[in-house]
Amino acid sequence: MKRLPFTAESHLAGAADGVRAALAGGGIVALPTETFYGLAVRPDDETAVRRVYALKGRPADRALLVVAASTAQLAPWVRIASRWRARLEAVWPAPVTVVLASAGAAAAAGATTLAVRVPAYPLLRELLAEVGPLTATSANASGAPACTRPDDVARALGHGLALLLDGGETPGGAATTLLDLTAEPPRVLRSGAWRPPESWGVKAV
Repeated sequence: MKRLPFTAESHLAGAADGVRAALAGGGIVALPTETFYGLAVRPDDETAVRRVYALKGRPADRALLVVAASTAQLAPWVRIASRWRARLEAVWPAPVTVVLASAGAAAAAGATTLAVRVPAYPLLRELLAEVGPLTATSANASGAPACTRPDDVARALGHGLALLLDGGETPGGAATTLLDLTAEPPRVLRSGAWRPPESWGVKAV
């Protein structure tokens, strides 16, 4: 496993090159998000997606979250109705993950929907702008606590990683709010750090 620093703008170019090299070989990258560390592969790389499931011991029918630098970058992966596009662009980046109709990414695990987010960590968004959307399921064995420290990620999962981007300790805290925008009315699947505006008409848990 290769380990690269990822805490400053000066690290971005090296990190992007390292991520591209790891992804080209179908490898898994661990990277920091605004809450916990995540496991990143290309959403359309079926072999790499299967490796993430195997590494985590995650049930194969549970889709992987995808993060992107912008709603525009998500266009190949999900279908966003115009009314939701405007609303999401007004609030993202924010700690809110939304479930939308999938455009067929392997990360959806055969489901017709996919959870996506524009993360609230600026350096991660800059990386995504360089390398494209990535999965970001939590970097931990299924059922174990999510990791906030890179050394914990290395100990738990280093045997299956191609690259660890060391962003130091992440904030942790409350999980992102999870909204299902394919339902009518839309509904909260998981309460978290962000509350949807009343104008969205979201049904509470």
